[in-house]
Amino acid sequence: MSKIIVITSGKGGVGKTTTAINLGAAMNYFGKDVVVIDANLSTPNVGLHLNSPEVPVNLNHVLNGKSNIFEAVYEHDSGLKIVPSSLAVSELKKFNPARLKELKNDFLKISDYVIVDSAACLGEEAISAIEIADEVIIVTNPEMPAITDALKTIKVAEQKKKFVSGVIVTRVKRNRIEMKPETVKEMLEVPILGSIPEDFCIPDSLNHKDAVIHVFPKSKSSRAYKEIAAKIVGVDYDSKKDREKFWKRIFKRDY
Repeated sequence: MSKIIVITSGKGGVGKTTTAINLGAAMNYFGKDVVVIDANLSTPNVGLHLNSPEVPVNLNHVLNGKSNIFEAVYEHDSGLKIVPSSLAVSELKKFNPARLKELKNDFLKISDYVIVDSAACLGEEAISAIEIADEVIIVTNPEMPAITDALKTIKVAEQKKKFVSGVIVTRVKRNRIEMKPETVKEMLEVPILGSIPEDFCIPDSLNHKDAVIHVFPKSKSSRAYKEIAAKIVGVDYDSKKDREKFWKRIFKRDY
Protein backbone atom coordinates (compact mmCIF):
# COMPACT_ATOMS: atom_id res chain seq x y z
CA MET A 1 0.00 0.00 0.00
CA SER A 2 1.39 3.40 -1.01
CA LYS A 3 2.19 6.04 1.59
CA ILE A 4 2.67 9.81 1.54
CA ILE A 5 5.43 11.04 3.86
CA VAL A 6 5.58 14.82 4.20
CA ILE A 7 8.94 16.30 5.14
CA THR A 8 8.46 19.66 6.80
CA SER A 9 10.05 22.11 9.23
CA GLY A 10 9.01 25.06 11.31
CA LYS A 11 12.10 27.00 10.25
CA GLY A 12 13.81 27.57 6.93
CA GLY A 13 17.41 26.61 6.27
CA VAL A 14 17.50 23.51 8.46
CA GLY A 15 18.09 21.01 5.63
CA LYS A 16 14.50 20.05 4.83
CA THR A 17 14.92 19.73 1.06
CA THR A 18 18.29 18.02 1.41
CA THR A 19 16.64 15.54 3.75
CA ALA A 20 13.63 14.95 1.48
CA ILE A 21 15.88 14.21 -1.49
CA ASN A 22 18.42 12.06 0.33
CA LEU A 23 15.83 10.15 2.32
CA GLY A 24 14.06 9.37 -0.96
CA ALA A 25 17.38 8.44 -2.60
CA ALA A 26 18.28 6.19 0.33
CA MET A 27 14.92 4.41 0.19
CA ASN A 28 15.43 3.95 -3.56
CA TYR A 29 18.92 2.60 -2.78
CA PHE A 30 17.19 -0.18 -0.84
CA GLY A 31 15.16 -1.08 -3.93
CA LYS A 32 11.96 0.80 -3.09
CA ASP A 33 9.82 2.64 -5.62
CA VAL A 34 10.05 6.28 -4.52
CA VAL A 35 9.00 9.68 -5.85
CA VAL A 36 9.98 13.05 -4.36
CA ILE A 37 7.38 15.77 -4.99
CA ASP A 38 8.39 19.42 -4.63
CA ALA A 39 5.42 21.03 -2.89
CA ASN A 40 7.50 24.05 -1.88
CA LEU A 41 5.86 26.11 -4.60
CA SER A 42 7.25 29.50 -3.59
CA THR A 43 10.89 28.49 -3.41
CA PRO A 44 11.26 25.07 -5.06
CA ASN A 45 14.69 23.43 -5.04
CA VAL A 46 14.21 19.71 -5.69
CA GLY A 47 14.83 20.13 -9.42
CA LEU A 48 17.94 22.22 -8.76
CA HIS A 49 19.32 19.60 -6.38
CA LEU A 50 18.88 16.85 -9.00
CA ASN A 51 19.91 18.77 -12.11
CA SER A 52 16.38 19.25 -13.45
CA PRO A 53 15.75 22.97 -12.87
CA GLU A 54 13.55 23.43 -15.94
CA VAL A 55 11.25 20.72 -17.24
CA PRO A 56 8.44 20.79 -19.85
CA VAL A 57 5.74 19.87 -17.32
CA ASN A 58 5.90 20.55 -13.57
CA LEU A 59 3.65 20.47 -10.51
CA ASN A 60 2.44 24.00 -11.21
CA HIS A 61 0.98 22.85 -14.54
CA VAL A 62 -0.84 20.07 -12.71
CA LEU A 63 -2.23 22.38 -10.03
CA ASN A 64 -3.43 24.77 -12.74
CA GLY A 65 -5.23 21.95 -14.55
CA LYS A 66 -3.01 22.13 -17.64
CA SER A 67 -1.51 18.64 -17.24
CA ASN A 68 -1.99 15.49 -15.23
CA ILE A 69 0.41 14.40 -12.51
CA PHE A 70 1.82 11.50 -14.51
CA GLU A 71 3.15 13.91 -17.16
CA ALA A 72 5.11 15.76 -14.47
CA VAL A 73 7.09 12.73 -13.24
CA TYR A 74 10.78 12.50 -14.20
CA GLU A 75 13.18 9.65 -13.47
CA HIS A 76 16.71 10.26 -12.22
CA ASP A 77 19.55 8.04 -13.46
CA SER A 78 19.43 6.28 -10.08
CA GLY A 79 15.78 5.28 -10.56
CA LEU A 80 14.49 7.84 -8.07
CA LYS A 81 11.48 9.72 -9.47
CA ILE A 82 10.80 13.41 -8.95
CA VAL A 83 8.00 15.90 -9.59
CA PRO A 84 9.62 19.38 -9.75
CA SER A 85 7.86 22.73 -9.37
CA SER A 86 8.35 25.86 -11.45
CA LEU A 87 11.16 28.32 -10.75
CA ALA A 88 9.41 31.08 -12.70
CA VAL A 89 8.48 34.18 -10.70
CA SER A 90 5.40 34.55 -12.91
CA GLU A 91 3.98 31.35 -11.39
CA LEU A 92 3.93 32.73 -7.84
CA LYS A 93 0.48 34.30 -8.23
CA LYS A 94 -1.05 31.46 -10.20
CA PHE A 95 -0.89 28.43 -7.95
CA ASN A 96 -3.39 27.33 -5.35
CA PRO A 97 -1.69 25.01 -2.81
CA ALA A 98 -5.07 23.92 -1.46
CA ARG A 99 -5.50 21.91 -4.67
CA LEU A 100 -2.90 19.45 -3.39
CA LYS A 101 -5.75 17.67 -1.59
CA GLU A 102 -7.39 16.90 -4.91
CA LEU A 103 -4.20 15.22 -6.13
CA LYS A 104 -3.61 12.92 -3.17
CA ASN A 105 -5.06 9.81 -4.82
CA ASP A 106 -3.03 10.46 -7.97
CA PHE A 107 0.15 10.91 -5.92
CA LEU A 108 -0.42 7.49 -4.39
CA LYS A 109 -0.52 5.93 -7.86
CA ILE A 110 2.97 7.14 -8.80
CA SER A 111 5.09 5.15 -6.35
CA ASP A 112 4.95 3.02 -3.23
CA TYR A 113 6.60 5.80 -1.22
CA VAL A 114 5.70 9.43 -1.94
CA ILE A 115 8.07 11.90 -0.28
CA VAL A 116 6.62 15.43 -0.26
CA ASP A 117 9.00 18.32 0.33
CA SER A 118 6.82 21.02 1.87
CA ALA A 119 7.43 24.73 2.22
CA ALA A 120 9.18 25.78 5.42
CA CYS A 121 7.37 27.50 8.29
CA LEU A 122 3.62 27.21 8.80
CA GLY A 123 2.00 29.17 5.98
CA GLU A 124 -0.72 28.00 3.61
CA GLU A 125 1.71 26.00 1.45
CA ALA A 126 3.10 24.03 4.36
CA ILE A 127 -0.33 23.39 5.86
CA SER A 128 -1.67 22.17 2.50
CA ALA A 129 1.18 19.66 2.28
CA ILE A 130 0.67 18.46 5.86
CA GLU A 131 -3.01 17.89 5.15
CA ILE A 132 -2.28 15.23 2.50
CA ALA A 133 0.21 13.35 4.69
CA ASP A 134 -0.14 9.79 5.89
CA GLU A 135 2.72 10.61 8.20
CA VAL A 136 4.87 13.66 8.90
CA ILE A 137 8.61 13.90 9.52
CA ILE A 138 9.99 17.10 11.04
CA VAL A 139 13.49 18.34 10.17
CA THR A 140 15.28 20.53 12.65
CA ASN A 141 18.71 21.58 13.93
CA PRO A 142 20.01 21.09 17.51
CA GLU A 143 19.50 24.72 18.52
CA MET A 144 16.73 26.38 20.48
CA PRO A 145 15.09 28.52 17.73
CA ALA A 146 14.82 25.55 15.37
CA ILE A 147 13.59 23.22 18.11
CA THR A 148 10.96 25.77 19.21
CA ASP A 149 9.67 26.06 15.64
CA ALA A 150 9.73 22.28 15.25
CA LEU A 151 7.52 22.00 18.34
CA LYS A 152 5.00 24.39 16.78
CA THR A 153 4.99 22.30 13.60
CA ILE A 154 4.38 19.11 15.56
CA LYS A 155 1.43 20.72 17.36
CA VAL A 156 -0.07 21.89 14.04
CA ALA A 157 0.30 18.41 12.52
CA GLU A 158 -1.34 16.86 15.56
CA GLN A 159 -4.20 19.36 15.34
CA LYS A 160 -4.68 18.19 11.75
CA LYS A 161 -4.80 14.64 13.17
CA LYS A 162 -1.64 13.64 11.31
CA PHE A 163 0.76 11.03 12.64
CA VAL A 164 4.18 12.55 13.37
CA SER A 165 6.55 9.62 13.01
CA GLY A 166 9.49 11.57 14.34
CA VAL A 167 12.23 14.13 13.92
CA ILE A 168 15.43 14.16 11.89
CA VAL A 169 18.10 16.38 13.44
CA THR A 170 20.52 17.77 10.85
CA ARG A 171 23.84 19.62 10.92
CA VAL A 172 24.88 17.84 14.10
CA LYS A 173 28.38 18.85 15.23
CA ARG A 174 28.39 17.05 18.59
CA ASN A 175 29.96 19.95 20.41
CA ARG A 176 29.22 21.35 23.86
CA ILE A 177 27.11 24.20 22.49
CA GLU A 178 24.37 22.37 20.61
CA MET A 179 21.40 20.71 22.29
CA LYS A 180 21.82 17.07 23.24
CA PRO A 181 19.58 14.37 21.67
CA GLU A 182 17.91 13.55 24.97
CA THR A 183 17.02 17.23 25.47
CA VAL A 184 15.58 17.48 21.95
CA LYS A 185 13.50 14.35 22.48
CA GLU A 186 12.25 15.57 25.85
CA MET A 187 11.18 18.93 24.41
CA LEU A 188 9.50 17.60 21.27
CA GLU A 189 7.98 14.44 22.78
CA VAL A 190 8.35 12.49 19.53
CA PRO A 191 10.99 9.95 18.49
CA ILE A 192 14.28 11.06 16.98
CA LEU A 193 14.51 9.04 13.76
CA GLY A 194 18.16 9.90 13.30
CA SER A 195 20.85 12.55 13.28
CA ILE A 196 22.71 13.81 10.23
CA PRO A 197 26.24 15.03 10.98
CA GLU A 198 27.64 18.29 9.65
CA ASP A 199 29.37 17.02 6.54
CA PHE A 200 31.27 18.80 3.76
CA CYS A 201 29.95 16.17 1.36
CA ILE A 202 26.44 17.68 1.46
CA PRO A 203 27.31 21.11 -0.01
CA ASP A 204 29.76 19.36 -2.34
CA SER A 205 26.96 17.15 -3.64
CA LEU A 206 24.96 20.31 -4.39
CA ASN A 207 27.83 21.43 -6.61
CA HIS A 208 27.46 18.11 -8.42
CA LYS A 209 23.68 18.70 -8.66
CA ASP A 210 22.93 15.34 -7.14
CA ALA A 211 22.04 13.68 -3.85
CA VAL A 212 24.88 13.01 -1.41
CA ILE A 213 23.65 9.40 -1.41
CA HIS A 214 24.66 9.17 -5.07
CA VAL A 215 27.84 11.30 -5.08
CA PHE A 216 29.39 10.21 -1.77
CA PRO A 217 27.55 6.96 -0.91
CA LYS A 218 29.89 6.01 1.93
CA SER A 219 30.13 9.45 3.56
CA LYS A 220 28.99 10.04 7.13
CA SER A 221 25.85 11.87 6.03
CA SER A 222 24.93 9.26 3.41
CA ARG A 223 25.21 6.43 5.90
CA ALA A 224 23.12 8.40 8.39
CA TYR A 225 20.35 8.88 5.82
CA LYS A 226 20.55 5.19 4.91
CA GLU A 227 20.11 4.26 8.58
CA ILE A 228 16.89 6.30 8.76
CA ALA A 229 15.62 5.00 5.42
CA ALA A 230 16.29 1.41 6.46
CA LYS A 231 14.09 1.87 9.52
CA ILE A 232 11.27 3.36 7.42
CA VAL A 233 11.24 0.62 4.77
CA GLY A 234 12.04 -2.20 7.20
CA VAL A 235 15.35 -3.51 5.91
CA ASP A 236 18.61 -4.41 7.63
CA TYR A 237 21.51 -2.02 7.19
CA ASP A 238 24.90 -1.95 8.90
CA SER A 239 26.41 1.53 8.64
CA LYS A 240 29.81 0.37 9.90
CA LYS A 241 30.12 -2.27 7.19
CA ASP A 242 29.15 0.32 4.58
CA ARG A 243 31.95 2.63 5.62
CA GLU A 244 34.83 3.03 3.20
CA LYS A 245 37.76 0.74 3.97
CA PHE A 246 40.59 2.24 5.97
CA TRP A 247 43.23 1.63 3.32
CA LYS A 248 41.21 3.71 0.86
CA ARG A 249 40.56 6.52 3.33
CA ILE A 250 44.25 7.07 4.10
CA PHE A 251 44.82 8.15 0.50
CA LYS A 252 42.10 10.78 0.49
CA ARG A 253 40.02 12.93 2.79
CA ASP A 254 37.83 10.94 5.18
CA TYR A 255 34.28 12.21 4.55
